[in-house]
Amino acid sequence: MSTATTIRKEVTVNASAEKAFRVFTADFNAWWPSSHHISKVELKEAVIEPKQGGRWYERGVDDSECEWGRVLTWDPPHRLVLAWQLTANYEYDPNFETEVEVTFEAKGPNTTLVVLQHKYLDRYGENQEKVVKSVGNEDGGWGGIMNLYAAKANENAAAFDDATRKLVATME
Repeated sequence: MSTATTIRKEVTVNASAEKAFRVFTADFNAWWPSSHHISKVELKEAVIEPKQGGRWYERGVDDSECEWGRVLTWDPPHRLVLAWQLTANYEYDPNFETEVEVTFEAKGPNTTLVVLQHKYLDRYGENQEKVVKSVGNEDGGWGGIMNLYAAKANENAAAFDDATRKLVATME
């Protein structure tokens, strides 16, 4: 039996690459599903710190924090690579790591292809198949998560891009 070592999901959003990257990173908490957390308490916010070496973590409603991983590559607006340091039981382990790579490819001034690849799933060993089924799921895994991201990135895209064009025009 062959099990995938990489899960790949892609969406096309009606936004510039700059906006698509910003929504994925700075607005991460606005679209990340509140059901997807590892804390024992309800999720208050999910955070990606905007720098290489930054933290990727959650904060619970009681202000407790749970690490998910860290930022390996920060290359706005083109690429983001995150260390996913969660075990097959969704517990943080600083000695375990797979990677989530997200690329943002402009297909036009207001269209961006966003590709997410969760790599090195073979590192889960005997739990690989279980993890692939979970994170590869179209509803609750990366498929559903990327659909939530796309919905947020598409929200008010035209108004944002018009405002950006007007701002740029005033600076020329």
